[in-house]
Amino acid sequence: MKITVTPDVFKLAQVFTISRGSRTEAKVLTVRVEKDGVVGWGECVPYARYDETMESVTDQVMSLSGEVDRIGLLDMLPAGAARNAVDCALWDLEAKTAGKRVWELLGLPAPKPEITAYTLSLGTPEAMEKQAAENAFRPLLKTKLGGGEEDVARIEAVRRGAPDARIIVDANEGWTPELYQTLAPVLVRLGVQMVEQPLPAGEDDALLELERVLPVCADESCHDSGSLPHLTGKYDMANIKLDKTGGLTEALRLREAALAQGYDVMVGCMVGSSLAMAPATIVAQGAAVTDLDGPLLLAEDRPEPLFFDEAGVHGPSAGLWG
Repeated sequence: MKITVTPDVFKLAQVFTISRGSRTEAKVLTVRVEKDGVVGWGECVPYARYDETMESVTDQVMSLSGEVDRIGLLDMLPAGAARNAVDCALWDLEAKTAGKRVWELLGLPAPKPEITAYTLSLGTPEAMEKQAAENAFRPLLKTKLGGGEEDVARIEAVRRGAPDARIIVDANEGWTPELYQTLAPVLVRLGVQMVEQPLPAGEDDALLELERVLPVCADESCHDSGSLPHLTGKYDMANIKLDKTGGLTEALRLREAALAQGYDVMVGCMVGSSLAMAPATIVAQGAAVTDLDGPLLLAEDRPEPLFFDEAGVHGPSAGLWG
């Protein structure tokens, strides 16, 4: 078995801004696993929020030696970007070797299209209203917020630009408990359906004391199934991202456990290519919220990219993954 890692860069269609900064390109790592002449591949996005760099994740992947399988991988690497790319590459390898699709190996039906959120970049209310108007045809918009009461003006602007769209918001850990109490009722009045991670992950115990008039989704507070005990009483929904869970294997485990414990499920992504989103389309089946818009934010993508239409994001072709 041979494992290789290569960095790839995909230009974004426009500057993408969240509360932590702006970017003009998506930097990803592509992992290929070759065995008996068959090559499986997967993609990950190292995330500085979790102290990951392109170099550190590459080193993690290249630390693997000998035969690697998906079950053993869970003990070889921690949950995170490196394990995600290897796990997804192993699933792809297994499917190609067996001549089956990944969902067949899992005993699941072929994925159906799921309506996906489309993310509006953080900006002035005027800029965000323009973005919203340009994307008003989309049924679900996700708005990045920056913290502070200007967030109300931003949502009011987005609502003006897209009066019929469902809206969810992502605070990226930028609020305080007091700000939640101020903003949540206003956002509910404006038709916002949910907020992602309003408080910093290390300070979210404050959610235990708040009346959650606006449902709260755990993102940075939820990495894998081991995170669930820490969400009790604080969150209504769990955001599953393969770069956090460390791959499709653990993502499916987290999904099952979260649903069993009464959480709604959101399936999200980092900004990456269709290769990164492909495994997540399996996890997203029937999710309360699907947020796999990474390819829609790119100016360029992988060969045989995921297909998006009015029905949502479709499952991957065999030529892309799985």
